[in-house]
Amino acid sequence: MTDTVQEPAETEGKRRGRGPGRTSREDWLKVALETLVSEGIDRVRVLDLARKLACARSSFYWYFKNRAELLEELLEYWQQHNTQLLIAAARREAATINLAVAQLIASWAAPGEFDIPLDLAVRDWARRSATVRRAVDQSDAQRIEAFAEMFRRYGYPASEAEVRAQILYFHQFGYDALGRRESWDERLARSRDYLYCLTGRQASDAEVQALADLVRANLARHKTGRSRRRQVQD
Repeated sequence: MTDTVQEPAETEGKRRGRGPGRTSREDWLKVALETLVSEGIDRVRVLDLARKLACARSSFYWYFKNRAELLEELLEYWQQHNTQLLIAAARREAATINLAVAQLIASWAAPGEFDIPLDLAVRDWARRSATVRRAVDQSDAQRIEAFAEMFRRYGYPASEAEVRAQILYFHQFGYDALGRRESWDERLARSRDYLYCLTGRQASDAEVQALADLVRANLARHKTGRSRRRQVQD
């Protein structure tokens, strides 16, 4: 899977001033992830990434054996970031199942934590690669099992826990896949009904408020993070 696109010698020579000493492994991974999300896996090519980094293509090979190794690292990053985040959120302690689901939804849906565009990009990639398809199937199974285990902790029978886990997973993922344009105020206004439908247990005022507080805290943290990044860039 090495990149076979040739770059004109004179062009490459002009860019050697930014060789491996001016780029890092993290630079290549970052631009590869951004390209995967914005343009798709077919555009994650060494030559294209080098152009975006304004460096010689040869510097790529200081950090990666070939393009295949880079793609493996992108897939590993997705698994470690998105899948492990959901599993950890599902395992977080909470006094009630409604609070547990509130914590999970806040981690998944609020910006700055679960990377929705990356998840969708990897699923699009899976349509082109059997290897990635297997990784996505395995990841989905791990996420749903973590959700089912969460329901079992609160006394749900195993079969019901599995079904509710799938409903919760497909419900939330449906929002992402369909790109629903709905404000958080609109979603949170219905949170009592959402929690009841997802868990089968009436949510208390405190549980509804907890969900709103968690989501809004994540939104505020994400907004603050974006503001700081702008200040650094300016």
